[in-house]
Amino acid sequence: MARLRTVYLCSECGSSHPKWTGKCDSCGSWNSLVEDVEGGPEAASLAAGMALVPPGTASPITAIDAASSSALSTGIGELDRVLDGGFVPGSVTLLGGEPGIGKSTLLLQLLASWRGKSLYVSAEESAQQVRLRAERLGALKDDLWLLSEASVPNIVSALDSIKPSLVVIDSIQAVADPGLGSTPGSVVQVRGCAYRLVQEAKQRNIPVVLVGHVTKEGGLAGPRVLEHVVDTVLSFEGDRHHALRIMRAAKHRFGSTSELGVFEMTERGLMGVPDASQMFLADRRPGTPGSVVVPTLEGHRPLLVEVQALTNPTSGNVPSRRSAQGLDPGRLAMLLAVLERRARVSLSQHEVFASVVGGVKLGEPGSDLGLCLAIVSAATNTPAPADLVVCGEVGLGGEVRSVGNLDRRLSEAARLGFTKAIVPASGSGKKHDGITLLSASSLPEALSLAHLGG
Repeated sequence: MARLRTVYLCSECGSSHPKWTGKCDSCGSWNSLVEDVEGGPEAASLAAGMALVPPGTASPITAIDAASSSALSTGIGELDRVLDGGFVPGSVTLLGGEPGIGKSTLLLQLLASWRGKSLYVSAEESAQQVRLRAERLGALKDDLWLLSEASVPNIVSALDSIKPSLVVIDSIQAVADPGLGSTPGSVVQVRGCAYRLVQEAKQRNIPVVLVGHVTKEGGLAGPRVLEHVVDTVLSFEGDRHHALRIMRAAKHRFGSTSELGVFEMTERGLMGVPDASQMFLADRRPGTPGSVVVPTLEGHRPLLVEVQALTNPTSGNVPSRRSAQGLDPGRLAMLLAVLERRARVSLSQHEVFASVVGGVKLGEPGSDLGLCLAIVSAATNTPAPADLVVCGEVGLGGEVRSVGNLDRRLSEAARLGFTKAIVPASGSGKKHDGITLLSASSLPEALSLAHLGG
């Protein structure tokens, strides 16, 4: 057997380097090389795992049975929404989130609601700790099996004896394969264990969920190859000091990545929030300057969110600060420039703070117009009408451009009692489900319609 050797592996792409350098030659990442060991044991272990996979055979695409790949419901509505129906047999899902956000809570509730035998592998907590949490959540049932184990070969042996229909590994950074010459959590171990577990999921045709740690920047820890080898990557977001939790898919081979799941942390665990718009606007104070309601669309789900802005004058010697929470900072800077050049709203000597209430991240350009109106409302200390929603993309010329699925956005606004909407001029008609449409072709025109000047 070949002896171990010291190498430097890139935590982003997993490529190997004989010595440390500041930049990875493969992916170009800076300061991403970490010291590790690899050699004979790793190669032998991976080769042994590949030998378990039977050889594939080519078939006409029309002869493939698609029914065997239909999604299985998780029993949790908001999770099914994000997964486009549920788990596909043989799929591998990577769930990431900050410590204490509720990942283990959600997964225990998932296993408790799963129809069939399931296995929870806890590589970080003892079986007694998991049992106590399950009691608090009311997640005790005979078909839920619990294994406190960090060795991949022992986990595979448990799969052989229990034969579950759903497996959760908590977490991928804590499990290790003794055949790999490295420590748990290293690039070699994470990569090797992930490959082995993916092979087991495909061979047994059962869904597997891997819990992943996150870095201080919010990205998934470990080599980037971890995200490539799995079928689905879910992010669980929120503030541990608040009840609201948001789940979204960064990658999903079996459906859309634009859907959004909303949960609320309660004494009984995580509960789905079917009426998310009502929750996002529950604490809204109508008549407050700098507040505008925007009807956005996350996948097929219309949501009403409150966009807030605050401006503060600064002295000429102090650089003006721009801060965006839940919004693209680059988009905020662009809209501020458009406001100054096209609408004659000077904000160069003002600090500008913009935020989306509730922890939602707005990535679509349909929120541009609402953000512009919120900024002007804050700068002029003039509140926007309380029964108004605003929707539209703003171009560099100050024009207001159309957005998709306007009817669905306005229907959600009408359901919550809004009576007026400023929309792009391409929006047709005078009425929509009780909402009066105010069409604007330019940013100054939209400001005038909202009684914020121009």
